[in-house]
Amino acid sequence: MKNILLVFGTRPEAVKMCPLALELKKRPSFCVRVLATGQHREMLSSVTEFFGVVPDYNLGVMAQGQTLYDITEKILRGTREVLEKERFDLVLVHGDTTTAFAAALAAFYARIPVGHVEAGLRTYDINAPYPEEFNRVAVDALSAFCFAPTERAARALLAEGKVAGRVFVTGNTVIDAFRYTVREDFSHEALAFAAGRKLILITAHRRENLAVMKDIFRGVSRALAKFPDFCAVYPVHPNPAVQSAARTAFEGSGQVKLIAPLDVFEFHNLLARSHMVLTDSGGVQEEAPHFGVPVLVMRNTTERREGVDAGTSRLIGTSEESVYEGICAVLGDGEVYAQMARAVNPYGDGHACERIADAVEKIIDKR
Repeated sequence: MKNILLVFGTRPEAVKMCPLALELKKRPSFCVRVLATGQHREMLSSVTEFFGVVPDYNLGVMAQGQTLYDITEKILRGTREVLEKERFDLVLVHGDTTTAFAAALAAFYARIPVGHVEAGLRTYDINAPYPEEFNRVAVDALSAFCFAPTERAARALLAEGKVAGRVFVTGNTVIDAFRYTVREDFSHEALAFAAGRKLILITAHRRENLAVMKDIFRGVSRALAKFPDFCAVYPVHPNPAVQSAARTAFEGSGQVKLIAPLDVFEFHNLLARSHMVLTDSGGVQEEAPHFGVPVLVMRNTTERREGVDAGTSRLIGTSEESVYEGICAVLGDGEVYAQMARAVNPYGDGHACERIADAVEKIIDKR
């Protein structure tokens, strides 16, 4: 039996890694351990509890006011301690977080092979998104095996010199998560707020957008005022800067409801019932097209170009005017909206975890 360590620390990582943990635990050839770093503490625990994935190790690194230096150091040291307690044959990390980078570095230093889930995403701008673009490039460099969600991501890895036999195209594990989360019998205060109107879901929290958050929100407010039959629900990220900007822009609005962050069950079900999504998130660009929900990306670049190419998403920038015009261009043209809603999701078919588990079995059999 081979020992595998799965590491994650943020809510989005947990949503995408918990289905993989459950799939790997089904396989008798694996002994699966889970390390949660606690990079997102409360938001992380709600996801692991929902999926029934109990971490074997929890670093609890989150602290008020800490910097990227602090988080990286804590995760690097904490992961090292875990790797010294048990002998692992493979460490699996996910995506582009500080958790993924620091844990991959710790495994590399310990000479344990790293497998990178959601490998190969690129904007080719080291500062956009920051620090995520650096993290994912660095994790790919440290990884012995790369599980790319799309053919485009695989091509990027091969172009950077990765060996073809160690790059696997799997789809994105977040699509697998919908099997656990989406239900027909769902009710929520947000749906009651939207009764009789078309619902837009907003997510906005990205670090590099904090300086322009007020501009983004002014653009959103102007666009909504032009379309009174629409309303928006915004689960506001706990970051105090985001909270302040959201309250300043939307508090008291009859068209925008600010709510607390949603757990994964609530978010996926609300997303499935939305007319459109406004986001600066990465994962939402993958999730929404599964439900035929167009995505307007409030960023200037995206590492998920597949959605733009397929027509499921559009980049609308971060200035007040570009956000306003981007929203109006879709809400004001039924055919444009319909084309986006009909576009095929390029991020997978819901069997990514099985493909990754199959690949891991082959990898470990050869070692």
